[in-house]
Amino acid sequence: MAESVTYAAKIENVLMQAGACIVTILPQFGGKIASIRIGERELLQAPLAPIAPRSRAMTFDAADASGWDECLPSVAACRVRTEAGTAEIPDHGDLWRVEWQRQGSGNREQGTGNTADGSATLIGKCFSLPLELERKIELIEAGKCWRMKLHYRLVNTSSNSVPWSWAAHPLFAVENGDRIVLPESIKSLRLEGSGDNRLGKGGDTITWPIAKLADGNSADLSLVEAPDSGIGDKLFAGPLGASENWCALERPSAGLRIRVNFDAIATPYLGLWICYGGWPEGPGPKQVCVALEPATAPVDSLAVTGPWSRSLAPGESVSWMMGVEISTIER
Repeated sequence: MAESVTYAAKIENVLMQAGACIVTILPQFGGKIASIRIGERELLQAPLAPIAPRSRAMTFDAADASGWDECLPSVAACRVRTEAGTAEIPDHGDLWRVEWQRQGSGNREQGTGNTADGSATLIGKCFSLPLELERKIELIEAGKCWRMKLHYRLVNTSSNSVPWSWAAHPLFAVENGDRIVLPESIKSLRLEGSGDNRLGKGGDTITWPIAKLADGNSADLSLVEAPDSGIGDKLFAGPLGASENWCALERPSAGLRIRVNFDAIATPYLGLWICYGGWPEGPGPKQVCVALEPATAPVDSLAVTGPWSRSLAPGESVSWMMGVEISTIER
């Protein structure tokens, strides 16, 4: 496996704007949605380190660990056997490491990376498996809210069947007192991992929103805690039904509500990463964020198989959608 990715000398960032909402996308750095701003308020996790070229083998915490990336073909690093041989998939997948290509020339303002029609389409190509992801983003203002629509299309570009899993990875910045809102029908979650095993061990079932901690105490997982709490937990809900195809963050201090909608047939699972200073491990800046992650699987590793496991036949493609609605609320 090659150890580095070659980047062009300069690639324009993509800027999208609808009223007070400005979205910045970095094609050169994994197609990252680096910023979603409402006025002066940044909604995504700030970089923990300068955004810079990444190697194919580095871990996610060795980079900026910020913004919104796409995790494909796996979230966790793993080794997977395929018809073409064994694939080595790196941490958080391939796509956050590679340069994405801008599609079409009619959507941008002349001489800039700005969009002229409120949409932008980019394509990222995996290197561990022969997969190509197209993502089209549309941004509109509707009254007192802003809507991002994301259209995905995944293609197997090889002559062999290819396994895959996908998860969106939007790291939303949070503050103490913010609240995670899930459909009332969701009463339990599967635990993927928990810092210091505070919620138990991977694979355990955790009640929502009030969960029993390993030390016998209980905690309201829907409430965001202080940034020095040292919490870092990953959980999954699902499979979800048609009425459970959403989740939200309520941010009274920001006067905003962020609602994520997704296709519960195409992506029937929801990953929740809640981090209040508990990651990365070791010295240095920490994440203070909640990631609301529509996903195709209830596990981080493609190597862990089950009824959720998927593959694409040679030349086959699959499409799905998700959306983000940002609305104002009373402080």
